[in-house]
Amino acid sequence: MTQFQKFTSRVVPLLINDIDTDQIIPARFLKATDKLNMGKNLFADWRYLPDGSPNKDFVLNKPENSGAQILLAGDNFGCGSSREHAPWALSGFGFRAIMSTSFADIFRSNALKNSLLPIVVEPQVHSELITLVQNTPNASLTIDLTNQIVQLPNGKSVSFPIDSFSKTCLLNGVDELGYLLRFEEKIKEYERTHS
Repeated sequence: MTQFQKFTSRVVPLLINDIDTDQIIPARFLKATDKLNMGKNLFADWRYLPDGSPNKDFVLNKPENSGAQILLAGDNFGCGSSREHAPWALSGFGFRAIMSTSFADIFRSNALKNSLLPIVVEPQVHSELITLVQNTPNASLTIDLTNQIVQLPNGKSVSFPIDSFSKTCLLNGVDELGYLLRFEEKIKEYERTHS
């Protein structure tokens, strides 16, 4: 995993409620067991037409959204089955943070384990962000995980919750095993003194 650092990016709005993991990464792409090239299949049924050509009307295919690292999603993002491929596809496409009023629990857990930050905001803040991206399509936000804030272009800061363990793992670029391995010497010492 890579260390999660403070960053500034434009925002892509995908304001559909209840986007499930089968829409994020359709089941036919789940044969892959690694993250390589997973991003090309993100929202495949929405991004591509039946003949395989890009759907020019889909928000992720619009040139002005190229390179954006923040997805502004509708409510209950990531519902459905518990496939870890969903955050793999989002990260593989280039997203580093998803903002919504709520996330499905398993998706949220999988995202945090894969360096993808799910940010829960209050409905009022969500509405403010929708207005912002509609009125200023190239608006950028700054995500500061250390201080758990999102900085809006007007200078307003919005705080967001995250559990301390996930925050520590993201900031240090480690998963659960990597976190435990940081205590390897203490574990060895314990094993030496407790036969």
